[in-house]
Amino acid sequence: MAGARFVIAIDGPAGAGKGTMARRLADHFRLNLLDTGLTYRAVAHHMLREGLDLGDEAAAVAAARAVDLGSLDREVLSQHAVGEAASRVAVIPAVRRVLVDKQREFSRRSPGAVLDGRDIGTVVCPDADVKLYVTATAEVRARRRLAEIEARGGAADYGRILQDIERRDARDTERADSPLRPAADAHLLDTSEMDIETAFQAAKTLVDQALATRNEG
Repeated sequence: MAGARFVIAIDGPAGAGKGTMARRLADHFRLNLLDTGLTYRAVAHHMLREGLDLGDEAAAVAAARAVDLGSLDREVLSQHAVGEAASRVAVIPAVRRVLVDKQREFSRRSPGAVLDGRDIGTVVCPDADVKLYVTATAEVRARRRLAEIEARGGAADYGRILQDIERRDARDTERADSPLRPAADAHLLDTSEMDIETAFQAAKTLVDQALATRNEG
């Protein structure tokens, strides 16, 4: 991508499809990609592996400082238990400050980046060139999660998945530090009735428009 650094911020609740969209956009526009949720999962994974109390702020901050953005193992960090633990350490303000600094540093890499998470457009990259808030109903997100598990040969209970999603949504939106909410200038994309390709094309159109506007300037 020619020109100055370009940043796309993607926020939204778990299971809305923002991760898939972020990967598609990063591939298409040849930008660096960071799933910021994995940084919190990396902290949680370290705490669980070492048998540490998830509420131990000093230990969590030390783990956050040790996170290497270049060695985030998605397969390991995507485990359900790690995700549950991550939503607990993510409410610790000192942990968020450490990881936000790392995420901002990543966003400054050339030629730009796509970052997805919960507070990218509001906190991490408030000056991002494009801000997207990707959402879907909790019921749709639960059905998608169940389908993913079954596609891998696993089994799960829809009701329990829905409860997990609703509990995580509550933690994300009600936390005092950097709660999940759309930035005032974010484009809202509700993917409840969209397939992956339709959602990607809608996002791509918004990015193309932003690039055209910047090039005209």
